[in-house]
Amino acid sequence: MTDLTPVNRAPATRDTHLSDDAWDLIAEATPASTLRAYRQDWDRFTTWCAEQQRTPLPATGQTVAEYATALALADKAPSTIGRALAAIGKAHTSAGHQLDRRGASQVLRGYRRRYAKAGGTVHKAAPVTLTALRAMVATLNPDKLVGVRDRAVIVVGFAMGARRSEIAALDLADVEWLDEGAQIRVRMSKADKDARGRIVALPYGSNLATCPVRALKAWTAALAANGRDAGPLFVRIDRHGRLGHVATGRGSADGRITGETVAAIVRRAATAAGLDAAQAFTGHSLRRGFATAAYAAPDADLVRIARHGGWKEGSAALFGYLEEVDRWRKNPAAGIGL
Repeated sequence: MTDLTPVNRAPATRDTHLSDDAWDLIAEATPASTLRAYRQDWDRFTTWCAEQQRTPLPATGQTVAEYATALALADKAPSTIGRALAAIGKAHTSAGHQLDRRGASQVLRGYRRRYAKAGGTVHKAAPVTLTALRAMVATLNPDKLVGVRDRAVIVVGFAMGARRSEIAALDLADVEWLDEGAQIRVRMSKADKDARGRIVALPYGSNLATCPVRALKAWTAALAANGRDAGPLFVRIDRHGRLGHVATGRGSADGRITGETVAAIVRRAATAAGLDAAQAFTGHSLRRGFATAAYAAPDADLVRIARHGGWKEGSAALFGYLEEVDRWRKNPAAGIGL
């Protein structure tokens, strides 16, 4: 049976009992990467509770508020505390308990203010600009499988405005070739809770090195040459050049890459290209770079950008990216006679 949370489920009567099949489906509603992060956060919370002689499940609102305070006093980032509270809430909800988070929320709000006054800033992934994209691709060896794969991951991920988890989840069956380019089905995503999916159209690019369609065709041809015409689109490549090889006890059995692999590919290419602050580049840099580049285009359409990248309507994250473009392009202090 798949564990939904790191906690033991609350005892249930027949009327409140959920079958193993139901628990498994509930577990699948949350991405595996999120569940792993929640499990780590829960382990830290239960350890703290044991040290403080407090009950982790069900926890009182005071216990959760004190834990948030302890994290703040340990100089954790506000985002780290927020995720910890989300993990604790998820564990309680899944075990059939209600959690009073009002005190913890107030603690976090106060800490955000203190954090900002002290000069703390939110660390964001550096966007991959078109110039950076070309520099990164130029470092990849087209004569090696890993070079062909990494180019496709970087260029296709950028052109889709995709999350790293979406890139890793793609299958060969999700790609449809058309005269205009390639059409890719994203079956599920972080913002698509009901897994309705979306279709992303990728046109041919004007630059051969960064054309997503050509990069994708080169990679799928390499897969076919190695006997792979089904399964994951992007697979692992070991140091011996073997496709999809998985070390014992590690990784998906089908050899699929992970979101962490996408991030590593981006960082590796950025470092090889000698980009400034290369360590700030992550898998999310592709998504953020696409948003800013698309919005900076002369005929930018905010609605189409959001639909293409799978952002929710009115997404605060998307507006945050675009604000950086508008900061100078549409500066309200410009042209007023100063």
